[in-house]
Amino acid sequence: MLRQTLSSQQGRAAWVKIDEFSPIIPQIFIVLEDKRFRSHCGIDQLALLRAAWSNVKNRRIVSGGSTITQQLAETIYDLPQNALCKPLEALLAIRLENWLSKDEILEHYLNRIPFGNQAFGIETAAQTYFDKPASHLSLPELAYLAGLPRAPSLYDPFRHPQRAIERQNQVLNRLYRTGIIDSMQLQTALQARIELSKPQRLFRAPHFSRWVLSKITIDEREILTSLDLPLQQQIEILVDDHLKNLEPYHATNAAVLVVDNRTGEIRVWIGSRDFFSEQQQGQVDGVLALRQPGSTLKPFTYGLALERGLTPSSILPDIETHAATAGGDFTVHNYDETYHGPVRLRTALACSYNVPAVRVLESLGSDLLLDRLHRAGFAGLDKPASHYGLALTLGSGEVRLFELVRAYRALATGGLVQPLRYSATSDKSDEQDNKPLFSPQVCFLLNDMLSDAAARAPAFGYQGPLNLPFPCAAKTGTSKDYRDNWTIGYTSDYTAGVWVGNFDGSPMQRVSGISGAGPLFRQIMLVLHQKKDPAPFNQPAGLIRCKICSQSGEIPGPACEQKMEEWFLASQVPQDTCSVHRWVDIDSRTDLPAKAGTLPQFVVKQKIELWPPEYTPWLVANQRSLPFRVNSLSPQATTGSLRIAFPDEGDIFKIDPILRPEYQILHLEANVSEGIDTVYWFVDDSLIGWNTHPFSRQWTLQPGEHTISLSEKDSSSADRIRIQVY
Repeated sequence: MLRQTLSSQQGRAAWVKIDEFSPIIPQIFIVLEDKRFRSHCGIDQLALLRAAWSNVKNRRIVSGGSTITQQLAETIYDLPQNALCKPLEALLAIRLENWLSKDEILEHYLNRIPFGNQAFGIETAAQTYFDKPASHLSLPELAYLAGLPRAPSLYDPFRHPQRAIERQNQVLNRLYRTGIIDSMQLQTALQARIELSKPQRLFRAPHFSRWVLSKITIDEREILTSLDLPLQQQIEILVDDHLKNLEPYHATNAAVLVVDNRTGEIRVWIGSRDFFSEQQQGQVDGVLALRQPGSTLKPFTYGLALERGLTPSSILPDIETHAATAGGDFTVHNYDETYHGPVRLRTALACSYNVPAVRVLESLGSDLLLDRLHRAGFAGLDKPASHYGLALTLGSGEVRLFELVRAYRALATGGLVQPLRYSATSDKSDEQDNKPLFSPQVCFLLNDMLSDAAARAPAFGYQGPLNLPFPCAAKTGTSKDYRDNWTIGYTSDYTAGVWVGNFDGSPMQRVSGISGAGPLFRQIMLVLHQKKDPAPFNQPAGLIRCKICSQSGEIPGPACEQKMEEWFLASQVPQDTCSVHRWVDIDSRTDLPAKAGTLPQFVVKQKIELWPPEYTPWLVANQRSLPFRVNSLSPQATTGSLRIAFPDEGDIFKIDPILRPEYQILHLEANVSEGIDTVYWFVDDSLIGWNTHPFSRQWTLQPGEHTISLSEKDSSSADRIRIQVY
């Protein structure tokens, strides 16, 4: 049970069929309230005469003589309890006897009579006072409850426990005198100790319960929901523990929504850290609140780009860029305040670079993105596209966590936007119609990029919170001034969204999506898949995987050293050979080393990179030689040159305390010019190995300060750098 709501009579009730009751329950109430119930027609004339005589004798009303049917009529029609209404009560009782069988009357009676503390019916009374169903009550407990309807306030177990016990003893003795129980049962019941459950506020998953109640009509007595209560409670603990760690950074609240991808049913809904906290505005529902989404809308920008001819290998400019909004132009900055030059679309999305996303949207138009977001169900984006401008892809509008999870679930399930449901039979009439967001092929490309740990590594590292031991696509987002941060992601089984922030709108202290919501998202995903890993994302037909140059995104040429495989739509497989990397003949007669004198005509064949002119400022700022660079060296580099390309002098590395030692690997890379076939790697002057092309080496991290050296076979160290490991 998540929550019980009050009826028009300010009570709670749970209906139980007569044949589901223990046989002794109807017997007890017939003995106590109406011993001739099975024989009268709704009124008991003998009982009325006896009651009248008792009232005259005592000069006050001590007995009403009402039958079970009369009491039911009084309850159903909410009749005042006075003598003037008794004739009407009798008439209605006779009508009920004509309409219903005796068992049906008993069923209504046992489910409607008041037991105090807003509990109507014996089933609700059993849950209220003993936290168990009525069918599990013992004889002493049944007698205890059976005595309450006579005067629920007088015998209130929580306020007047001694009166309730005395009334229980009266009921037990009455049952003995009428032969319902024997003397041994009487003595055992009288000696039994009554253990009442503590009064409790039954209000689990409060924000979810409130949302479900807003979706139903009041005549529904019971709603079976899709919420997984043990999972909900487990994640509530994770939320509270995580926010304790973020308290020094002024992050006070969080919201979580978890959905089953197969059915769209909601499994977890946490609207705030503590619903009953006034200080933290806990009754605000973070799942439904409008907040700025940061970078979580970027996948939809790139989805549009993939539809219109771009591919995951397309090269995008991450260079100084200015964008226009309704409030004026602004310079686009990346989160790390760095420009990264030419980057592949895969890297731009996985690393969440702002500049490429804005440049892509500039070519598409913000109105196109806004229309697609409306199709995905983002109702909070209710202003024209001109209001948001190109900043729409960076989260300049306001959305709900509910909307984000629904849209990301569409990516996980092949592109169809479908309602999120509170039960298998929930009414979908108020939800939008199912709408296609992207094709299954475009969704697969987005899933593959958002789950690519290697593509994410330049911005987030290999061991960040989004790296999970199974396929999981995820996207973080951080709004302006750190007021909101998000992580939304999915596997083939579940879609989960996490928001962290403050309901009063105050900023956190440099808490981003990767450091605020990200670790909690990781914990939730591990809990969701603790029994078995999810299946890989479904690969639809119409996709081709082929080899490309990792820098240009085109078919590798003879001068391309770094190659990788990439996914493409069947109609968008690249046809052009790499235009960036070239072999050229360089006349190096000036300052030739001795070894080069043997080369014909003093010409040295070298590799160069030729990028479009728009990258010139970035190349200059990053000391990349123009118009080309030779193996990352100057244009005068000749045979015999060696340089350590990675790591750099003074780099600091930290050993992960959780990751196994065999995964704590440093990848040593070298830049080697023409004529050198083999290089030797040394750490602290000890040889760790030799390599031919591509001249890279792996070394397991060890704590301390280390010197890494690179040399040819028959020479001393050609390059040497120092690093720190802790």
